[in-house]
Amino acid sequence: MKLQKLLSLVRQAVDRYGMIEEGDRIAVGVSGGKDSLALLVALKELSRFYPKSFEVYAVSVDLGFDSADYGELLRFCEKLQVKYSVVRTQIGRIVLKERKEKHPCALCAKMRKGALAKEALRMGCNKIAYAHHKDDFVETMLLSLIFQGRFYAFPPVTKFEDTGLTVVRPLMLVEETQVRGFVRACQLPVMQKVCPVDGQTKRAYAKALLGQIQREHPGAKERLFHAVTQGKLSDWPDRVDV
Repeated sequence: MKLQKLLSLVRQAVDRYGMIEEGDRIAVGVSGGKDSLALLVALKELSRFYPKSFEVYAVSVDLGFDSADYGELLRFCEKLQVKYSVVRTQIGRIVLKERKEKHPCALCAKMRKGALAKEALRMGCNKIAYAHHKDDFVETMLLSLIFQGRFYAFPPVTKFEDTGLTVVRPLMLVEETQVRGFVRACQLPVMQKVCPVDGQTKRAYAKALLGQIQREHPGAKERLFHAVTQGKLSDWPDRVDV
């Protein structure tokens, strides 16, 4: 996928749910994976011509794994002219070694989000952008149905009263295959995954399940996503008429 197509889909999502306002300072949570790098590039490029002026920052939360090297990401952000911050933590050690969580992802995610929010506030940001794409929305819905017995997917925009921060998800209309194609075409510096439980989670199960459903019933993913966006979920914002 070319940058022009990515920008088109991101702008549609941004406009549809009013994700960006004049003067926003948006911290992109950069894990080093393909999704967050694609989002960082898209928002930086969008900031060059979007009618509402906004600034883009990048924040990585280091979980404390020795093999994680953020040097290449730093150089990439310098090239993009994006201010970059790495928050050093021991979240990995706390979750996996001290607490020895059998299902560590939920606690790890909660602690990561807290560290990211704290750094975003320190940098003067009022919004955080997460790189959840269309597949993530559908997978979350499947996980909620199977394991929680409720119809749910995280909303495009979430406002947190306690911090004053707003979370936005501008990649929501972009499919994972499109992200992968864009990252490959642009040769973005994707970091190797260092988490020891990667690929062994419920999220990985949902991804495999969605792939199977899509193969057996072509077009099913799009219909499931339509169900999510039209499901009148209680914490979803209204669409903005543009």
